Amino acid sequence: MEILVWNELDASQRRLALRRPAQVVGAETTAAVAALIQQVRTDGDAALRALGRRFDGVELDDFEVPQSALVAAQAAVSPELLAAIDDAATRIERFHRAGMASGFAIDTAPGVRCERVLRPIRRVGLYVPAGSAPLPSTALMLGIPARLAGCRDVVLCTPPRADGSADPAVLAAAARCGVRRVFKLGGVQAIAAMAFGTTSVPKRDKLFGPGNGYVTEAKRQVAMADGGAAIDMPAGPSEVLVIADGGANPVFVSADLLSQAEHGPDSQVLLLSDDADLLARVRMELDAQLADLPRAGIARHALAASRLVRVDTLAQAFEISNDYAPEHLILAVRDPRAWLPRIEAAGSVFLGDWAPEALGDYCSGTNHVLPTGGAARWCGGLAVSSFQTAITVQEVNPDGLRAIGPCAIELAATEGLEAHRRAVSLRLEAIA
Repeated sequence: MEILVWNELDASQRRLALRRPAQVVGAETTAAVAALIQQVRTDGDAALRALGRRFDGVELDDFEVPQSALVAAQAAVSPELLAAIDDAATRIERFHRAGMASGFAIDTAPGVRCERVLRPIRRVGLYVPAGSAPLPSTALMLGIPARLAGCRDVVLCTPPRADGSADPAVLAAAARCGVRRVFKLGGVQAIAAMAFGTTSVPKRDKLFGPGNGYVTEAKRQVAMADGGAAIDMPAGPSEVLVIADGGANPVFVSADLLSQAEHGPDSQVLLLSDDADLLARVRMELDAQLADLPRAGIARHALAASRLVRVDTLAQAFEISNDYAPEHLILAVRDPRAWLPRIEAAGSVFLGDWAPEALGDYCSGTNHVLPTGGAARWCGGLAVSSFQTAITVQEVNPDGLRAIGPCAIELAATEGLEAHRRAVSLRLEAIA
């Protein structure tokens, strides 16, 4: 990987250096996804079977996983994995429960009670990828906040394996979260099926979960379509930005970069440092660690669109990071907490040398479904509130109407909305 010197780049070169791989193939992806969604909307289950044969190499008669398979999955995985699933689930639930919002009520004037009540979204769809590896951790990250929110109608989709079965680790994790309906569907077709419904797959109100560039684009399109479904956020190809000083361990930094690069060929990893020696050592260490990495081919593809960047100061690194708005941000610096107030946009932050991003992927407790593609500028990671709606309530007695009615009348008159004004004034006359 080439080491770029930030202050030697012009504005165009800087934009190109930080351009995400998924943004390069945007137009091609958009058209392909639109055609697949339309195929599912038109042909329903028949399209799901055809696309399963095309993309997954298997044509299924039944998409839904039988309850017996959910039970059998508990015995199909090792006791060590079951223990790890339970251990991670406990911490994820502890963190998310602590952050749950609650309703409230307040008298904004004598006789005027305003409330905010929370309700679970009625029908939710969870997407657990398994493109090159199954992700039981994602089942936990989606299923636990859905259960805490009180969602009762939950469907989970995950791609089938070559033999037509669902991965038992994913099924075991889903069962741990209380998910009872699982469908063997992946990619764009799974998103389209949950968004619009087919004979076999029930329509959902909101979709959740990460995926590759095609899944992310599918979520965007169904959210814009008439009769489609809402989505949690753009949660696409994985990305990490590391800010490191001269005291950082190049072995740790390289491992963190590769842990995201191995997610997929469209992942992106960035290292910003004010120390030229560290950058050089990381570049050498990346080659050394790649040599025995099982997913080296995938990682090398991702590294082709990744960057090592030398900055003048750490302060400059934080300015670049805030503009980039990474999904994951690792601070491999001395006194990392002192820099936390400088962070304005990031999905999840990892402070110091002993907090690898991989812990957040699995079991620290925070959610790994995070905004990508710069969306961290305007939204945060998945939480219990993502599975809820907030409804406001007003209760007004005659004293309350007398207290605030004239305010409404004045504003309605100013805006020229006579029916609004009368809805209040007629009541005030009735009271009088």
